[in-house]
Amino acid sequence: MLNLNLKSFVLIDTSHFRTIKVTNFNNYICIEIKKKKLKPIIEKTNLHPRNQHRLGYNFEQLTSVSPELQQFVAANKFSPETSQETIDFSNPEAVKALNKALLIANYDIKNWNIPENYLCPPIPGRVDYIHYIADLLASNNNGIIPEGENVQVLDIGSGANCIYPILGNSVYGWSFVGTEIDENAIQNCKKIIEDNPKLMDYISLQLQTESRFIFKNIITPEDRFSLTICNPPFHNSQDEATKSSIRKVNNLENNRTTKPVLNFGGQNAELWCEGGELGFITQMIFESAKYPMQCLWFTTLVSKKENLSSLYKTLNKVNVVEVKTIDMAQGQKTSRVLVWTFQTEAQQKNWKFE
Repeated sequence: MLNLNLKSFVLIDTSHFRTIKVTNFNNYICIEIKKKKLKPIIEKTNLHPRNQHRLGYNFEQLTSVSPELQQFVAANKFSPETSQETIDFSNPEAVKALNKALLIANYDIKNWNIPENYLCPPIPGRVDYIHYIADLLASNNNGIIPEGENVQVLDIGSGANCIYPILGNSVYGWSFVGTEIDENAIQNCKKIIEDNPKLMDYISLQLQTESRFIFKNIITPEDRFSLTICNPPFHNSQDEATKSSIRKVNNLENNRTTKPVLNFGGQNAELWCEGGELGFITQMIFESAKYPMQCLWFTTLVSKKENLSSLYKTLNKVNVVEVKTIDMAQGQKTSRVLVWTFQTEAQQKNWKFE
């Protein structure tokens, strides 16, 4: 009930970004509603056309399916006039809460978690990789993306998050073998799979017992993979990884810090290795030559463009039949997928996805 002795008061309706002014004029109640102007949502056209995150994050939907995200959601301080919401992407807990909500809302993964300090992947960029390699397979299948469990994919370095197998299975129904050198990471992936029974028949895990190898001990003579995928360690050392993290946080917060906060987390094996990205992928290329007919396409992300020329030379040394480089966006930076095959055009056409 309104108190008619009040001359006026203002209500703020935050759910619809509007103000409601109620005025008492000679015992008549006047109501004036003003909506705030919302800045048009800018589509992220650098993401793949099928990427459902091109329009950004719907925080109203995400907090409804995962209430724990709400504590991290706030008005975008860099665009206060729009009333648009965001999270602090330099806060690791906020990023993890966002991932949980996205997996529930968009991929029907109800229970997902990772241990502290393990890599927490930005989902829009990760699913972009899945969409682009789906297009790659379509090029060998009369333009039709092959779907279902008979499309076997080998994920090199699944981490503790198991994100590529989760996304690839959720979007296209593919089957995955995830490999890791970290026993704790493998155990967490097992828990994710057990907590989401829909994944149990489609994702298997294998511990790589010799960290200097990539495909050895993993690919058996009976295996036949349509794809291998990999997000390799980027850095040469822990010190290089720490400096990169500081630069990333400074860019996100628009200020200066010297404290190494890993907003997306990451253990040593996830972030760096001897030889860095170039050394890791070079080893992968040489090993791939030992399994030329057991995989249709070998693929990997390449973060550093300057590594491509050396990698192309290595691919020539092992006599690959075809090489492609697919440009794609990865958050704040541009990345690319390097793909290669040892199979001729005729052999590619004869590859069976069913």
